[in-house]
Amino acid sequence: LFLPSFQDLFGVSMVVPLMNLHIKSLGASHTVAGIIGSLYGIMQLFSSTFVGCWSDIVGRRYSLLACILLSALGYFLLGTSTTVFLFAISRVPVGIFKHTLSISKALLSDLVSERDRPLVMGRFNAASSVGFILGPVVGGYLTELEDGFYQTSFICACIFLLNAGLVWMLPWSEENTGNREHQQGNKRTDSFSAKANRDLHLKSASNGAMARDSLFQSPWIQVATVLKRIKGIACSDLWDIFLVRLLMSVAILLYYSNFSLALEERFGVKPLFAGYLMSYSSALGVLAGCLLGPITRLYQHNTYRILLHSSTLTCTLILLYASALSIWMVILSSTFLAFSTTIGRTCIIDLELTIGGNEASGTLLGVGQSVTSVGRIVAPLLSGIAQEFSPCGPPSLGVGLALVAILIMNANKQKYCSHGNVKLKNQ
Repeated sequence: LFLPSFQDLFGVSMVVPLMNLHIKSLGASHTVAGIIGSLYGIMQLFSSTFVGCWSDIVGRRYSLLACILLSALGYFLLGTSTTVFLFAISRVPVGIFKHTLSISKALLSDLVSERDRPLVMGRFNAASSVGFILGPVVGGYLTELEDGFYQTSFICACIFLLNAGLVWMLPWSEENTGNREHQQGNKRTDSFSAKANRDLHLKSASNGAMARDSLFQSPWIQVATVLKRIKGIACSDLWDIFLVRLLMSVAILLYYSNFSLALEERFGVKPLFAGYLMSYSSALGVLAGCLLGPITRLYQHNTYRILLHSSTLTCTLILLYASALSIWMVILSSTFLAFSTTIGRTCIIDLELTIGGNEASGTLLGVGQSVTSVGRIVAPLLSGIAQEFSPCGPPSLGVGLALVAILIMNANKQKYCSHGNVKLKNQ
């Protein structure tokens, strides 16, 4: 699963930075390009919850394969887009079904114990981030060739087809039946106990049987089941976790919203330096994902405490950036922010799944993605308003939002800690 996740973001990051240039070369105005980009975000906002819940019903294998193949179709259509209309059409299947990473995370959540989940999710995010670092470099090289954008889009579609083949080859039968060899091969100190393995394989077997039954249900029954599950999540007591996720995501987006422009206005730094600094932060984010194992052991697998401390550190670093008097303070804040944001993103997902339960992991991850999509829609508007007052306005507003998130976590401390104690007791 780490290899398809790396290839997924590698392929996407080859194409996405070139899309604005391509649509303008087709004769679209800035307004039309912005509308198409917004429509894609809106489709992602509404589809992520439904696709995530659908994966809980029909099973990870079929939903993941469907999303990969339909995303491949979208990028293939993008490679044939010679008009603005075809370009817009090509974004529809990708906007609705490009939830491959969310379903992969849900599958990982099904397969690993709650104690090891932050470590595995951190490595998964690290593998994805490496693809995101390398993709734009390769895409920039390919676009220099004749018809470079079309070639890049076709290569991206081929990468998704390769991913579909890799997912099809995964040992699904072993996952569902649970063999003894797998249990015996995992008797290292950091692996699951034999009892945990048996429980996980029994859960996978029952989930697989339910998925096969659900796959042959009528589409109307599947839709009704999806809506029922979404209603259950909406009426649950998870509102505070999703609100914390929304506030922290908006705070981080505000930090990056006018990053290049603010550095140029405040310190006279060229945009090229800002690009290098963001690439440097991405590389540190990969390292942070690999360090989640030692960090979780240091905190005795208390996800709430890790999230609270990483959010506090994120708030402090954004404040340091907003009040920075030299470029070295900006570099310092960017260095540690890469660690705190990566750790925070992984921990909020783990907390959602711990309190919400693994039975609806696809739905929970889908709702989380929708919450993040709301942040992506709201953040540019807030950034524009805050920038009217000062180049430091957006990060200063981000500090306020992060503080609210920290207060919410402190107010619900008993709820999080009680779930954490139950989790450790069960293991």
